[in-house]
Amino acid sequence: MPDEPRFVVQLHRASSTHFDLRLEVDGVLVSWAVPKGPTLDPTKRRTAFHVEDHPIEYFHFEGVIPKGSYGAGDVTVWDTGTWKLRRGDDARTAVEAGDLHVELSGEKLRGRFALVRRGEKGDREQWLLVHKRDEDAVEGWEPHDHPRSVLTGRTNDEVAADADHVWLSGAEAASAEVVVAPREQEVEEALAALDELGRQGTWHLFGRELKVTNLDKELFPGRDGEPPVTKRELLRYTAAVSPTAVPYLAGRALNLRRHPNGAQTKGFWHKQRPVHAPPFVGSWGNPEADEGETSTYAVVDEAAALVWVSQFGALEWHPWTSRTDRPHQPTYALVDLDPGERTSWGDVLVLARLHRTALEHVGVEGFPKVTGRRGLQIWIPVRRGPTFDETRGWVETLSKTVGAVVPELVSWKWEVKARGGKARLDYTQNAINRTLVAPYSPRAAPGAPVSAPISWDELDDPALRPDGFTIRTVLERIRERGDLFRGALTTSQRLPTLG
Repeated sequence: MPDEPRFVVQLHRASSTHFDLRLEVDGVLVSWAVPKGPTLDPTKRRTAFHVEDHPIEYFHFEGVIPKGSYGAGDVTVWDTGTWKLRRGDDARTAVEAGDLHVELSGEKLRGRFALVRRGEKGDREQWLLVHKRDEDAVEGWEPHDHPRSVLTGRTNDEVAADADHVWLSGAEAASAEVVVAPREQEVEEALAALDELGRQGTWHLFGRELKVTNLDKELFPGRDGEPPVTKRELLRYTAAVSPTAVPYLAGRALNLRRHPNGAQTKGFWHKQRPVHAPPFVGSWGNPEADEGETSTYAVVDEAAALVWVSQFGALEWHPWTSRTDRPHQPTYALVDLDPGERTSWGDVLVLARLHRTALEHVGVEGFPKVTGRRGLQIWIPVRRGPTFDETRGWVETLSKTVGAVVPELVSWKWEVKARGGKARLDYTQNAINRTLVAPYSPRAAPGAPVSAPISWDELDDPALRPDGFTIRTVLERIRERGDLFRGALTTSQRLPTLG
């Protein structure tokens, strides 16, 4: 902690837009909401409302407070620095007296300010905030002319569109900030901490503590002359990819394909949230589960929880296509191009290109990805409303129309032996608790292949392979090309009627 106490100003877009001025006093943040924001202009007087003290953990919070929570909205760190009293020797006494004079040394706010209580408005104390006429005063200076965060350089719009941190208002302060998508510096610090561990230990990452074991254990056999993939390498990949991957898992029940002894051994589905999971691994109780069925699922809402999933031995991540708040309303319609025994990769690409043309024809946007095994999938984001029966029926109509063009490649008989080795256009995955592997999930196969998003143009690339991307190569691909699946999170569309 610096010798002088700190201050922060957060630009908060909630039910109304305002600036929150917070001074560090006795281990808490004494706070005022300033609707028009603090200014360097000594001719402008700002109304400020004294609000409850905030926990010190909130000091550098920048992200989103979820809907339904107190203060729901987006928050940026508009300014920060240190402060000192200009009058008296005890800040708390000055606040109680309603007469606080301070000097701020921030990146935007500098100089002497006075906060004076004026009375009450409703159930709130109304104060006056002014900048003194000193060498730091600037007439005409307005806070909205300087909108970007001093922490990340982002605007509130940019934070709202791609939030990496969430604040849970009802939680204990020590665990209220959830790292959904860690910032680059946090990721680098986490990876460095992992590198310092021996075979096992406590890994400090993204504000959490995670016990990790058997870090030198070989989980995936090598391929093409490469060495095997160890548990340490899998955890490293999971931490590094978490900012990109977690948004596809958050708020959804998770079915885990667990291989505790590595990919070379047969895995099994693990749908129940383990009782020994740390508290930052969420849970959801299915209210409609029949007696004897799995009723409490794991939910991964933050990066550290996804890393725990890999530590647990779940080499594959399979989220539901509906969210836990509305489990019967999917947010995706799924096209699964499942190759048969005699289906070539070229055949799969033919079917994918036909689906691309069909979707273009009906004006629907879909997002393709290779499975990391033999096939290819297309995820079609939908505005919530249709049931699984409706999305299944829509995909069935679409795929049967495509299949009619190349009947020699597809079969509608679901038993593998009965379909003669032809490809299956599997619309039956559009059902509650039926899942497809998540974007960027590893697959339990030699070399640790990844289910990687692709662009539509890559369907015409002769070098494309369904298992061509691995945990050793896909991060560089993300750095070069970005997240090709990101539009699936932001696209809101209704499925048109298919004649």
